[in-house]
Amino acid sequence: MLLFYSDKAFRRRLKVEMTILILCREDNVVKEPAGYVRALQRNGITLTFLPAGTPPNAELSSMLKQCPERPALILHPEADVPYLPWGLVSVNIPTACFQVDTYTYTEHRIAWSMLFDQVIVFHPGYEARFQKAGHPGACFFAHAVEEELYSGAEIARIFEIGWVGQVNGPIYRKRQTILSFLSQTFRMNNLSKQYTLEEMAWVYRQSRVVVNIGRDDYPQDANLRTFEAMAAGALLITALPSELTEIGFENGVHFLGYRKAGEIADLVRNYLGAEAARKRIADAGRKKVLREHTYDVRVKQWLAQVASQGGNLQAPARHWPEGRVRRIYLDYFAANAALSQAVSELPRIARLSPKDAFIGAAIVGRAWSKRMSAKLRLGSRGE
Repeated sequence: MLLFYSDKAFRRRLKVEMTILILCREDNVVKEPAGYVRALQRNGITLTFLPAGTPPNAELSSMLKQCPERPALILHPEADVPYLPWGLVSVNIPTACFQVDTYTYTEHRIAWSMLFDQVIVFHPGYEARFQKAGHPGACFFAHAVEEELYSGAEIARIFEIGWVGQVNGPIYRKRQTILSFLSQTFRMNNLSKQYTLEEMAWVYRQSRVVVNIGRDDYPQDANLRTFEAMAAGALLITALPSELTEIGFENGVHFLGYRKAGEIADLVRNYLGAEAARKRIADAGRKKVLREHTYDVRVKQWLAQVASQGGNLQAPARHWPEGRVRRIYLDYFAANAALSQAVSELPRIARLSPKDAFIGAAIVGRAWSKRMSAKLRLGSRGE
């Protein structure tokens, strides 16, 4: 059974004086959620963030008392500090969460999302997986870009290939190998530099081609960089199969795909020598991204969707016993290395369900063992 939050009043507040409570401090919002925050503010939405010193597992009721006005919506972004206030499943306000890197820790993310009325996944197909697991409010939003970073007159494209991103780590071995070869063959930007968002856009706007090489464990990723590369008017070359085709982009029309790493250099050479063809595909990709995949477009789509749902309070966990809900909290904090908050749930769970307490203790034990193993590895390397 669905619960409803005063449907007419909810729609009226969305149109007139919408305030959203963001479940983290303002300085904790980074990467994709930060783009949404800026777009919400540009679209006249009032945002309230948690004040400094708020405990990660504080009571939601106390947070609401500190809000200048009662919010129409509560959003849990994917922030760099794990906040998860108690009371999400009992508050009479619609709640939503972002699951940005949906393909990592997916089963955990599905469990955590049950606490929220709406879950937004950032990779196509995962909304069906969340729905199959029992969440009626799962929906998909593709990545988006900051339009203002890619506007203005065309500038000289001094790089044959542009690249910005991570190059270190066990999940980027293929990326390291490919980039090492490309950097010796083509004129590229400084691959070791850490770029700001503005610097990244400038590099891409100066690049004729951008090669995207996904993680070794998820090569089909239509990551944020693919959208940014196209928005900058560079020719995007990325692996096939690609999530981009599930989102509406076409190989050979908006981007170019490769199936083997050995094909990349030939594709680059061919299109560096075919300026008209390169520009045709790059322009088509740019127009589509700036028309359909900016943060301002995405925020308007989201708010329209929220309004159309009339404030449905449909989080599955709203109908669960407290012990099961607290086990989700414990799992969230344990997975995000907030072990003190995870441990604090154990005595509460034990009073409600010995079975859930046993499961929770095992979760905490695994998280603690993982942390100790990481410390030992760092110690063995003298770090």
